[in-house]
Amino acid sequence: MLRGRTAIVTGSTSGIGRGIAEALARDGCNVVLNGMHSPESLRQQIQHLESQSSAGVLYHNADLSDAEHCEALVRDAQQHFGSVDILVNNAGIQHVAPIEQFAPEQWNRILAVNLSAAFHTVRIALPFMRQQGWGRIINIASVHGLVASIHKAAYVTAKHGLVGLTKVIALEVATENITCNAICPGFVLTPLIEHQLLTRVTEGAVDLEEARSELLKEKQPSGQFVTTEQIAALTLFLCGEQSASINGAALPIDGGWTAQ
Repeated sequence: MLRGRTAIVTGSTSGIGRGIAEALARDGCNVVLNGMHSPESLRQQIQHLESQSSAGVLYHNADLSDAEHCEALVRDAQQHFGSVDILVNNAGIQHVAPIEQFAPEQWNRILAVNLSAAFHTVRIALPFMRQQGWGRIINIASVHGLVASIHKAAYVTAKHGLVGLTKVIALEVATENITCNAICPGFVLTPLIEHQLLTRVTEGAVDLEEARSELLKEKQPSGQFVTTEQIAALTLFLCGEQSASINGAALPIDGGWTAQ
């Protein structure tokens, strides 16, 4: 379906982004990877993606907290592959603390990576999409773009902002063959969540399985983690022509979290 298209996926060397990049490559899409990983792990990922299809793979080490790096990521992808058709803003970082203990530098960095980076990549990519008359922008937000949790001031603020940005972009491209949507996952067993689980194990004198069960019980009625494969499948659907009328949506994939 996407053969010959080019997709940028930020934060795609692990977790949700990696799963999305793999799904796009299998569908024939050229993929631009971005993220922090060891050279050997990155080499293996690129080899794996190239083995999935004949599509091209490019890695770009942009620091998404820097506006100029965000611009270079998009421009270099356009120059290398000749188009930027799909932009998946997935990269995200987290810090947990009560507001009065929340370090300002953590606040600034989380907003830069989780929100401002999407603004910068979109503003550079959108003219390229308009030139070719087609585009898909998918922002990986979170249930925390729809509801809040304690001790996550910067993350919740950034993700709510990302949902708002998604709606503005969707309105601005509404008469064009371009869409912009947000996917809002609940708990996914990514390195970020694994870190939170280990913290629970350390602080609560529980084993890892009990920590997982307690975390899910608090928020996610399904009692199951959302999988990267499920999020990747939704991303592919939003890239297809059958979803052309879905624009400006914030789509929960959260095991019932936001239904409560």
